[in-house]
Amino acid sequence: MSYRKFAYVYDELMEDMPYPDWIRFARTAWEQHGMPKSVAELGCGTGSITIPLVNSGFEVTGIDLSADMLSVARSKMEGTPQGHRLYREGSVRWVQQDMRDWRVPEPVDSVISFCDCINYLLEKEDVVRTFQRTYEMLKPEGTFLFDVHHPDTLIRYEEEQPFVLDERSVSYIWTCDMDRDRCEIEHHLSIFSRVDDGSKDMYQRFEEVHVQRAYDPDWMRLELTKAGFRDVRVYADFEWKEAGKGAQRLFYVAVK
Repeated sequence: MSYRKFAYVYDELMEDMPYPDWIRFARTAWEQHGMPKSVAELGCGTGSITIPLVNSGFEVTGIDLSADMLSVARSKMEGTPQGHRLYREGSVRWVQQDMRDWRVPEPVDSVISFCDCINYLLEKEDVVRTFQRTYEMLKPEGTFLFDVHHPDTLIRYEEEQPFVLDERSVSYIWTCDMDRDRCEIEHHLSIFSRVDDGSKDMYQRFEEVHVQRAYDPDWMRLELTKAGFRDVRVYADFEWKEAGKGAQRLFYVAVK
């Protein structure tokens, strides 16, 4: 999925997302397996995880399929007090690439992909290609950290829809269609974004369709192992406990 208009309201819609928790999870994993210097983030979006990591001293390559998302990320980075200096020192790079075929000039110490980006890979072959390419782009002993929705989470979305947000600056109506055989869900969003024309409230409406697929956790663990990773662990919901029944978001930690 390559975001377009959605990129420019994404941060406002996602302002309650637990970005600090994702960063905390990554740091805890790195403390256990080796603190990286270079990090690649697959599906970096508008940089809400990338930028704090860069500001903490990591050398980060933010990779995303959407040019619009990367444009927003660049603007956010430039707006930070450290932004221009970090660009000059090469501490952050923004790269438009497909995560199935991503590549950087030199292998990195760690690869992360949070906010259920892997769920946007709609075929098993896509997941396998991403795992293989990530293994290739990691240094020995490097870590691959990512999270995905549990299959039950997508089923719950279907059962609990529709979802509605009604704020002054942006609103949406969100409905879902589910293919349970494939565990694939199609999100339909009608988004109303406020346009300030200086006289009265006007809203621009646009439609977004986002498709995600969830995979059997044991299959994903097996494919990581087949790609070459060792010591593959699966945790649940930002906590360092083995994922079990009732998990909503699965966190994978794999070591090359």
